[in-house]
Amino acid sequence: MEIKKGIPVSPGVVIAAAVALDAEEYRISAARVTERQVPEELESLASAFDASLADIQTLQDATARQLGQDIASIFDFHHGVLSQSHLREQVASLITDRQYNAAYAAREVLRGYQRRFLNMEDALLRERVRDIRDIERRLLRHLCGRPAEDLAHLTERTILVAHDLTPSQSARLSQTHVVGVAMDGGGLTSHTAIVVRSMGIPAVMGLKDVSTGISPGDMIILDGTKGLVILRPDEEMLTEYRVEEQRLQVVVSGLVELRDKPADTQDGVHISLRANIEFPHEARVCRDKGAAGIGLYRTEFLYLRSEAEPTEAEHYEAYRQVVKDMGNRPVTIRTLDLGADKYTRAQALDPERNPFLGLRSIRYCLQNLDMFKVQLRAILRASAEGDVRLMFPLICSLMELRQAKMALGDAIEDLEETGVPFRRDLPVGIIVETPAAALQIRELLSEVDFVSIGTNDLIQYTLAVDRNNERVASLYTASHPAVLHLLKDIVRQAARARVPCSLCGEMAGEPTYVLFLLGIGLRRFSMAPSDIPEIKKIIRSTTIAHAERVAKRALSFDTDRQVSNYLRDEVRKIAPESI
Repeated sequence: MEIKKGIPVSPGVVIAAAVALDAEEYRISAARVTERQVPEELESLASAFDASLADIQTLQDATARQLGQDIASIFDFHHGVLSQSHLREQVASLITDRQYNAAYAAREVLRGYQRRFLNMEDALLRERVRDIRDIERRLLRHLCGRPAEDLAHLTERTILVAHDLTPSQSARLSQTHVVGVAMDGGGLTSHTAIVVRSMGIPAVMGLKDVSTGISPGDMIILDGTKGLVILRPDEEMLTEYRVEEQRLQVVVSGLVELRDKPADTQDGVHISLRANIEFPHEARVCRDKGAAGIGLYRTEFLYLRSEAEPTEAEHYEAYRQVVKDMGNRPVTIRTLDLGADKYTRAQALDPERNPFLGLRSIRYCLQNLDMFKVQLRAILRASAEGDVRLMFPLICSLMELRQAKMALGDAIEDLEETGVPFRRDLPVGIIVETPAAALQIRELLSEVDFVSIGTNDLIQYTLAVDRNNERVASLYTASHPAVLHLLKDIVRQAARARVPCSLCGEMAGEPTYVLFLLGIGLRRFSMAPSDIPEIKKIIRSTTIAHAERVAKRALSFDTDRQVSNYLRDEVRKIAPESI
C-alpha cells in the first residue's frame, strides 16, 4: 500500500481499478528535405493546421452540447493559437530557410512556446503549457498520419492514471466508465481541471509520479476531497473507504431533502446562503442546490478562454444569461480580478516578479480604463434584466474606491448618451480582502452599499503566506487568532454602519467555521454551490445563542490549533457527519 498526496481539484471518493494512459509522444527526427520538397512540406503544414482547426471546432461543439458553451469556450485558446499567422510563419520559416520537415519544424516552434510558458512565474500561465502541448500533439498527429488515442474501449468503472491529460483528452472522457482521474501534473486552474470538475469526475492532480507507480488493473482509492490517492490499498483501508463511500452517498441523499427548506437557525434567525460561480451555466446548479442568489460571480473566464479581449456584447451576454437563470434572486458581479493567479495576453508576455503584490485586480483595471469600462457598461446593461449588484475587488484605499466609482460614472454617462436602459440605483460594494481595507473599514463603509469579505486573500495577506506555495501552505489557516479578530471587527463595524456584510471566501463553505461566523454576527454566506446543503444543515441544527458562545470561546485561544480543534468539536456535537 502506498499513499500519495496531491492537489484536490474535483471532490468525491471512488474505488476502482486503474487504467494507465500512455503519453501520446511522437518521435520526430531533425530530418532535412530537399529544396524541391519544400513546397510539399509547406502544403502538408497548411493541411495540418486546417485539419487541427476543424478538429477543435468539432470538439468545441460536442463539449458545448455536453457541458455548456462556457466550458467549451476554453478551446478558444487553442483556436486562437492555431489561427495566429505568426505561429504559421515561424514554422514555415524553419521549413523554407533551414529545410526541416514540417513535423520537426512544428515541434520545435511549439516546444519553444512551452519553454517560454514554463519559465513564467504566473502559476496560471504555466498551466497553459498543457494547452500548448495539446496543440502540438494535434498538429503532429495530422502531420504524421496517426489517429488520436481513443478511450472508447473502456467498458468498466476505472480510475484513469496519467502523467498528463490534455483538455482535449479530458473532454472526450466517458463519465460512465471513467469515475476518477489521477495525474502527475496539473492544478486547480488548468483547463483540464475545469473540464473534469464540470463533468463531476473526482480528480487529484499534482501527484508528481503516480503514473510510474501503478500497473494496469491495480486497485486504487481516490479521494478528490482530500487530495489523496491510495495505491494497492490493504483490506483494512478498503473497508474504511467503502464505508466512507456509502456514508457520503447517504449524506448526499439526505442533503438533497434540504434544498427547498430555509436556512433558519433553531431560534428562527434566517441566514442567506448564496453561491460563488465562475461560469454562466453554474447558475442552474445554484438553483438546484437551493441558493438564495449569487454572492460572487467571477468574470475572469471571459479573458482566460481566448487570446482576444472579450467585447462588450460577450460580457453582457454572459451576465444576462446568469441574471435570467436566477430569476428574481440577486446576482453580485465582481469586476475583473486579473493578475497574480490570472493573466491577460499582455501580462503573459511581461510577467511580474511578485504578482500577488503587483499590478492586479482593481489596480490593473484602473490602469486599463478602456477595458474596465467595457465591463462596467455590460454590467450596467445586465442590471436592467434583474437584481444585479456590482462589487469591486482588492480595494485598499478610499482613493481606489473613488476612482473605481468615477469609472462607473463614466460608463453610466456612455449609456445615457446612447439611451441604453440600466438600473440607476445599482448597488455598489467592495470585497474586503486586504488588511488595509479591514483596518479602514469604517471609512469605506460610508461610501458603499454593501461589503463582502474575501477570506482567501485576506488570510494570505494577513499571514504573509502564499497558499499555493507547498513549502509554506501549512501556515495558511483561517483559524489563526489574528484572522478571527479581524473578521469579528469587520462584521461588527458593518453592523454598526447598517451596511449588509457577507463572506464569499472558501471559509464560508467550510463546516468548521459556521458556528464561529454565525456567532460574530454574520448573516450572509456565499460559497461553492455544492457546499450549500451541508452548511444549511449545520445552521438548522444550532441557535444564535449557542453560536455566540462558541465564537466567544474561540476568540479566547492563543493558537490556530486550539481554535480549529475546538471549532471542529463543537460542529461534531450537532452535525457529526459534517466533520
